[in-house]
Amino acid sequence: MTSVPPFSVISGAQVQHALQGREKQIMELVEATYRVHGAGDSVNPPSYFLNFPDRPSARIIALPASIGGQVRVDGLKWISSFPENVAAGIPRASAVLILNDHDTGYPFACLESSIISATRTAASAALAADWLSRRRPRPTRVGFFGVGLIARYIHTFLAGTGWSFDEVGVHDLSADSAEGFRGHLEQSGTAGRITVHDSAEQLIRNSDMLVFATVAGQPHVSELSWFEHNPLVLHVSLRDLAPEILLASSNIVDDVEHCLKANTSPHLVEQLTGNRDFLLGTLDDVMAGRVTVPADRPVVFSPFGLGVLDLAVGKYVYDEVARSGESHVIEDFFHELRRYG
Repeated sequence: MTSVPPFSVISGAQVQHALQGREKQIMELVEATYRVHGAGDSVNPPSYFLNFPDRPSARIIALPASIGGQVRVDGLKWISSFPENVAAGIPRASAVLILNDHDTGYPFACLESSIISATRTAASAALAADWLSRRRPRPTRVGFFGVGLIARYIHTFLAGTGWSFDEVGVHDLSADSAEGFRGHLEQSGTAGRITVHDSAEQLIRNSDMLVFATVAGQPHVSELSWFEHNPLVLHVSLRDLAPEILLASSNIVDDVEHCLKANTSPHLVEQLTGNRDFLLGTLDDVMAGRVTVPADRPVVFSPFGLGVLDLAVGKYVYDEVARSGESHVIEDFFHELRRYG
């Protein structure tokens, strides 16, 4: 007999507890989700951007999705980005994730999702770093351009999935943020030498692997000579690199249709050239062996961020919390359940 599932609320503290120290499992989950998505067993429509005429730097984004495979769940991430929060001392992004039952459509959980969002982003970046470095010398010098929450999570996922570096470079427009990130790296036991670079050029030239995790709205890095050492670039914030950088690189995305919109750097290249020939393929193409990444040019991974990843990680968290017996169920959340009262 079909029944309405109980409705749970899962706090950020519970989310963090369920995910902490499980970087390898989450990266494997993200890899499996990319494969399910690549096989077509998912629905991942375009994200919807809610913009505000009176607050032009702010936005709230809706990411609806459905994932099959072993996860079998539908849902929606509702994530806000208010960059001016940072000056007030609170995080830029806040989010909730709603999970819907596959069979009845009823929502069965609401989870704090800024941690889930950062986790799936970091797991995706670490997965790309692994696969895209398999046919080239493994990077020994990593550089972080932009050092907020996402950079911190990416560093955690790299460290938690077996990466270690001789040198870690840091660059941010805010000197305080750069020093704060340096402090985080030192506290986390980073073995390599940590250098705060005053300029973008210094950071890029001195890094074999680069992580862009900024809030840039348009390209600000355009000097091709800075990339002549052919680094691996995790272009997580999507709008840092000018089209000429991408045109001289091997470009991998998470999903072609999603990435080529909203004036991302890859979208600007498509607008400039009128074609998509600059794209080598998707990360799933690389994992499946359909695409080989050359070692003689920069490699740029530009992940738009797929709602199916949020669902997979969110369902993992839900299952862990339920298994622990610590679910906070809202009794009688759905009240009118009889058709005729």
